[in-house]
Amino acid sequence: MNAMKNYIYHIVAVLTVGIWGLTFISTKVLIGHSLSPQEIFLLRFLIAYLGIWFISPRKLFADNWKDESWLFLGGIAGGSFYFFTENTALEITLATNVAFIVCTAPLLTTILSLWIYKKVTRGLMAGSLLALVGVALVVYNGSFVLKISPLGDFLTLLAAFSWAFYSLIMRKMSNRYGITFITRKIFFYGVLTILPAFLIHPWNFDIVRLLEPAILFNLLFLGVLASLICFVVWNVVLKQLGTIRASNYIYLNPLFTLVGSAFLLGEQLTIVALMGAVLILGGVYWAGKK
Repeated sequence: MNAMKNYIYHIVAVLTVGIWGLTFISTKVLIGHSLSPQEIFLLRFLIAYLGIWFISPRKLFADNWKDESWLFLGGIAGGSFYFFTENTALEITLATNVAFIVCTAPLLTTILSLWIYKKVTRGLMAGSLLALVGVALVVYNGSFVLKISPLGDFLTLLAAFSWAFYSLIMRKMSNRYGITFITRKIFFYGVLTILPAFLIHPWNFDIVRLLEPAILFNLLFLGVLASLICFVVWNVVLKQLGTIRASNYIYLNPLFTLVGSAFLLGEQLTIVALMGAVLILGGVYWAGKK
């Protein structure tokens, strides 16, 4: 029975990452409709925050200010700072650079865990590196262009480190509080800490246009499914599978983006990308084995 439960959590992890892999397409559509990255993030997390109140306990604060501070940092690391640095980098450097560097987050999580907990095996490290090679092939999809943008690539690396820290914070907090409570706090502090960005880039989008079908559908997809549901589910997966094993599934993210782009946007799928997909699957399997 326990083995069956374990397999279910692995399947849920894959489905969650699959949905996150499609968020790039929705974000791309919304940017095409003149929404800025910070406007998309604010609306996405605001929808998720309002929705989670229906299932979250009415407890307002953590048991002490130290834990509340960790949740505040989680809202920054997994919310405002992560999305702001990633989306800003997309405006500066190549999207392929961003997609590849962000996928170093599981490897960074592994390294940080090795440094803090000293519980990482050679097989897990080797599987992570193999999956990372696969990510490179999938992201560049047979059309490799090397263009280094120091600021853009540095911001993306900060985003990857941010998600790694978020994963470790969730590991720390999930043993003390319920998942829905933690996730609600992450949404709240994510919304709160993105607001200063509007001092630099003021809100310009016409709110009436939010009711346009294409905009409304993609915002609901990002806010309800990709944020509200997936963040809750992912925090459960982190608790059940462990931070490192669960984080390795993030390597599948560009694979789902690639397949989604091929079917929904008609983008080309090459042999190189398929080879990368095989390496990702093999690396994730290797890293996840006991």
